[in-house]
Amino acid sequence: MFLLAFLASTALPLASEWLLVALVIKGLNPVLLLTCAVSGNYLGACTTYAIGFYGSDYAIRKILKISDESRVKAERIYNKYGAISLLFSWVPVIGDPLCLVGGLFKMHFIKYSVLVLIGKFIRYAATVWLTLKGTETFIQ
Repeated sequence: MFLLAFLASTALPLASEWLLVALVIKGLNPVLLLTCAVSGNYLGACTTYAIGFYGSDYAIRKILKISDESRVKAERIYNKYGAISLLFSWVPVIGDPLCLVGGLFKMHFIKYSVLVLIGKFIRYAATVWLTLKGTETFIQ
C-alpha cells in the first residue's frame, strides 16, 4: 500500500485507491492502511516538492525563461493566494503539478506539509470510510 501510494504521488500515472479499497474489503486494519496510504502519498508529494525546490533555478530560468522580476511577483502571489490549492494535491492530473509548483516557488516546507497532509488524509479517510460503509450496507 505504501509503495503504490508513494508512486501515485509522483509524476507516474498511477492510482492507489483501488488497492486501498481492495485491502479494506479483504478485512485488513483500516487504520493501518490509512496510515500507510497517507504516509506514502505524502512522501511522494515531498519528492515532487524537492524536485521543484532543487531544480527551480534551472527550470525557471532555462526552461520557462521567466525573469527574476516575474518570478518574485509570482512567488508572492502564490504564497499569498495559491498555497491553499495544495489542499487539492490529491486530485488526479493537477495534484502533482501543484506539489511541484510549491517546490519551484520554495514554499515554506512546514506550511506545504500541513496543507498536503490535510488534503491527502481527507482523500484516503473518505475512501476508507466509504468502503467500510459500502461493505457494511451490501453485507447485511
